[in-house]
Amino acid sequence: MVESQPSKLLVAGPIPVSRSKDFQRDPAPSVPEESVLSSMYQQPVLPISDPQAFNAVKGAIEASFSSGHVAEFLKSLERSKLRIRDFEDVLGRGNLGANTSAEYSRLGNADQGQIRELYLASLEQVAPELREKFFKLYAYY
Repeated sequence: MVESQPSKLLVAGPIPVSRSKDFQRDPAPSVPEESVLSSMYQQPVLPISDPQAFNAVKGAIEASFSSGHVAEFLKSLERSKLRIRDFEDVLGRGNLGANTSAEYSRLGNADQGQIRELYLASLEQVAPELREKFFKLYAYY
């Protein structure tokens, strides 16, 4: 009579299992994890091709979202029936200033991207009570 032993695949299951006893975890890294993560997520510094136009548009956005003007800016969007995240429409309708759209169009793609990022970051910094008051501007539907 011959005994048969089950194959290791049937014993271990369909998922390969490492049975090496030499496997050890790497020692703890010498650099704290927080500094590694923060260095991974730093926004790159891009050179600005047209500083004058860039600063004009940036100033208009910062003025619109300043604590003294943000409520009036949100009201103007509400009257224009615009959603706050539709940057191109907000810009095109003159809600950020009459000359801001022309200044924005002078910018290159990288500069326009930085301006859009500034705008989107600014609208997220609006006080919660104002965001609640102008809920429809912020809604995604």
